[in-house]
Amino acid sequence: MAGHSKFKNIQHRKAAQDKKKAKVYTKYIRDIMTAARQGGGDLASNPMLRTLVEKARKENMTNEVVSRAIKRGTGEIAGADYIERTYEGYGPGGVAVFITTLTDNPTRTITNVRTAFTKNSGNVGTDGSVAWMFKQVGQITYPLNIGSIDKVLEAAIMAGAEDADNDDESHLITTSVGGFGLVRDELISEFGEPTTAELAYIPTQMQAVTDLEIAQTVLKLVDVLENDDDVQSVVTNMELADDIAEQLA
Repeated sequence: MAGHSKFKNIQHRKAAQDKKKAKVYTKYIRDIMTAARQGGGDLASNPMLRTLVEKARKENMTNEVVSRAIKRGTGEIAGADYIERTYEGYGPGGVAVFITTLTDNPTRTITNVRTAFTKNSGNVGTDGSVAWMFKQVGQITYPLNIGSIDKVLEAAIMAGAEDADNDDESHLITTSVGGFGLVRDELISEFGEPTTAELAYIPTQMQAVTDLEIAQTVLKLVDVLENDDDVQSVVTNMELADDIAEQLA
C-alpha cells in the first residue's frame, strides 16, 4: 500500500507539473501571436517578439511551435483570433486589482473574472476605476553578479532607462514602454542576456493592508485569477504591514 500511495503521489505531482507546463505554453503561444500580429514576424525588428521567443525557448518550447505561433500571428496560417483585454476591480480592504488577458472569447473571460471577484469578497469595476493607480513600464532584470548597482545604474541611464535598483536577488532596470526595446538591446551588449525582460504594469498608489485575513483573501483572489488560462498577469496595489508579511511568509 505504501508503494501504491507513493506512485499515486508521483502521478499527481507529474499531472500538476504537466498542467502548469501546458498553461505556460498556452500563454507564450498567445503572447507570441499577438506580438507578431502587432509588430511583424521578424525577430530582428520586433524586440517584444524576440523577447517572448527567447523566454519560450528557455521553457523548452520547440522551434516548430514557436514558428507556428508567429505565422498564426502574421496571418500566414489560420488560427484563433486572440484579443487583449484588461479588467479592473477591488478586492477586500479596498485593494485595487488590475488584470491583463488575452482571449478568443471575452464573454467566457469576464464571466470567470467576475466569479473570482465575487467568491473572494471583491467586485469588478468599470473601465478606468482603478487603472489610474497603475502604469505600464518596461522591466529588465539581471543577476547581482554582473556588477555593483552603481555600474548597472550608469549603464542603464546611458542606455535610456528611467531607473535601476536592486535587492538581495537581482538588479531591476525600469524603462518607458517606448524605450524598452532599445534599452534592452543596449544592456544585452553590455551585460549579456537578462534574466527577464518584459512590459508590465506596476502600482503608483498603494493601499495599506494591516489585517491578516484580508491579505490572505486578496492573495487567494490573485491566485484564482492567475490560474485562469486567459489571464496573462494580475497586479495589485496591496502594501503589507511588516508583521502581516512575516506571518504570510
